[in-house]
Amino acid sequence: MENKLIAFADEFGTNSFDFEGQGTHFIVATVIVKESESNSLRDSLEEIRKRHFQTGEIKSSKVASNHTRRVRILQDICKLDFSIYAVIVDKRKLFGEGFRYKPSFYKFLNGLLYKELYRTFPKLTLKVDEHGSNDYMKSFKAYVERNHIRSLFSGSEFLLENSKGDIILQLADFIVGTLGFCFDELKKSDYSADFRILLEEKAISFNFFPSNYDFAEFKASYETEKFNPEIAELCYKRALDFIDTTTPNDQEAIDQINCLKLLLLYLRSSNNNRFIATHELRRHLNINRTLPIKEQYFRTRVIGKMRDKGVLIASSSKGYKLPTCAADLMKFINHGNRMIIPMVNRIQIARDAIKLVSNNEIDLLESDEFQSLKNLIDIQTSTYSNF
Repeated sequence: MENKLIAFADEFGTNSFDFEGQGTHFIVATVIVKESESNSLRDSLEEIRKRHFQTGEIKSSKVASNHTRRVRILQDICKLDFSIYAVIVDKRKLFGEGFRYKPSFYKFLNGLLYKELYRTFPKLTLKVDEHGSNDYMKSFKAYVERNHIRSLFSGSEFLLENSKGDIILQLADFIVGTLGFCFDELKKSDYSADFRILLEEKAISFNFFPSNYDFAEFKASYETEKFNPEIAELCYKRALDFIDTTTPNDQEAIDQINCLKLLLLYLRSSNNNRFIATHELRRHLNINRTLPIKEQYFRTRVIGKMRDKGVLIASSSKGYKLPTCAADLMKFINHGNRMIIPMVNRIQIARDAIKLVSNNEIDLLESDEFQSLKNLIDIQTSTYSNF
């Protein structure tokens, strides 16, 4: 039986381009939860609400700039079973007078969010807070009602609910407010990195727009001498190209896009040198699937297929990452070398034994499907025989 996904969304920021007075970013964050687990999440959130907010709602504005209190609440919240998907728009990088008018600004964001959200989650029930001044979410509802193509997004729904009626919408408010403290220049503080580290553990993806990343800023975030900007930029651009050009018309393509978005997220995080464990990547991807991803499928159909299409992904015994230096790629090559060469040698031993016992009449690699492997072994044999 299919387990429906529900997304609870809220917004941060305004359409104002007064960066010194109204902020630099506009953010839409969604809390993603499986319908079968939503009641359990509500029960757990109710306990956190009573502990940290007593009789009030879970709201970011009630914590405001009390950063130590926010950290304590986040630590409790991030132990729960949910995921975060966010679209983060840097208004400073949106050029054109049209963006200064609310209808034009919202129209741009509507198309952006609609494409990203429903491309990542083809089947989704989306709930937003109609209470208060959530003008953007109301405009997005109208946009979806006009443009939603049910033949493409079968089973998708869009519902409006009051935050007082659902505590998970209160969670979305707290999450998007905290993301504001992570990225908006008027909200940033010494605690921003701590907030981001906690939230990234729950993130499916943070989608930054415009997507043209300031590579000088990216380079500055690396303190290791091994960092190679040419390698890092090539790998980053190939990942973006794959996401932009891949049509998510089946589950395999959706898994590949979501995996690559997650690797990009970690690449842009404060802990961008680490390899991400296979089980951690699979855990994030499973939120969008009825059946959990098996490790063999993940390695061959997700990572393997992306590599076949030119995406450079480094791997080691610790997991996967987008390469930022030659050492990252050498780990991948060494890992392959330890696996491929012994396997080729074993195949050659088996092939030679059968050729010997059959008086050269049976060649295990004679089939057309093994032609590339046969050529590789023949070249290796020829090379060794010349020494």
